[in-house]
Amino acid sequence: MPAVRRSPARPKSPAAPAATLQAELGEPAARVLRRFRLVFNAVKSHFQQVERHAGVGGAQLWALSIVKARPGLGVSELARAMDVKQSTASNLVKALAERGLLSISREGSDRRTVQLAVLPAGRKVLRQAPGPFAGVLPQALASLDSATLERLDADLATLIAVLGADPHGANIPLGQ
Repeated sequence: MPAVRRSPARPKSPAAPAATLQAELGEPAARVLRRFRLVFNAVKSHFQQVERHAGVGGAQLWALSIVKARPGLGVSELARAMDVKQSTASNLVKALAERGLLSISREGSDRRTVQLAVLPAGRKVLRQAPGPFAGVLPQALASLDSATLERLDADLATLIAVLGADPHGANIPLGQ
């Protein structure tokens, strides 16, 4: 059996990962990748902080805050407010109700529709949670001017097309 020849291990320097990334991608692409990492890590850090302080996930906290602001709304209205599918909103509602944070009632003449309300335990969770309830990314985007948002939208649409990303992913909250 022939001997396997191995290359000597290259010493690692602190600049090696950045230099390798720049060599593979080119400086502009590496810089943009680092910016995406910053955005994703800021969002992730916020949701971890929410989970630590409130004991619920970011999407659940957001749903609770919407129901608190609009008591009696239904699952369809919650889904529209969060820009998610109705099944996603239903799953959030079910989880919150099982934890005793949200009540689901069927009142009025049409017993098929539900009305949601935040229970005292849910109000306590909202008091303990760090804001913003919708998350740091929606808040940051809302603070940008329309020209910046238009550029971001167009450029991200180009990136999404290159990725071939599943469009259904657009309706899944980041905090889930």
